[in-house]
Amino acid sequence: MVHDFFWEGIFAWGIFRLLFIILIVWLVVHLINRDHSPKFIPPIHENALDILKTRYAKGEITKEQYEQMKADIQ
Repeated sequence: MVHDFFWEGIFAWGIFRLLFIILIVWLVVHLINRDHSPKFIPPIHENALDILKTRYAKGEITKEQYEQMKADIQ
């Protein structure tokens, strides 16, 4: 009877230790991935004129190119 209680106690504590280790591992993984989870970024829908204005503002095209392309768009 004492012998059975001993083995039941070891078995129960073994399960609790295993569950505790699994919980700690899950918690660590969750905390690591919390800040690195991909976030949904909605697509930006710009029209052609907005893109053209941005390119001109960045200096990618000259004023003459901007005016010509603007006339072509409209």
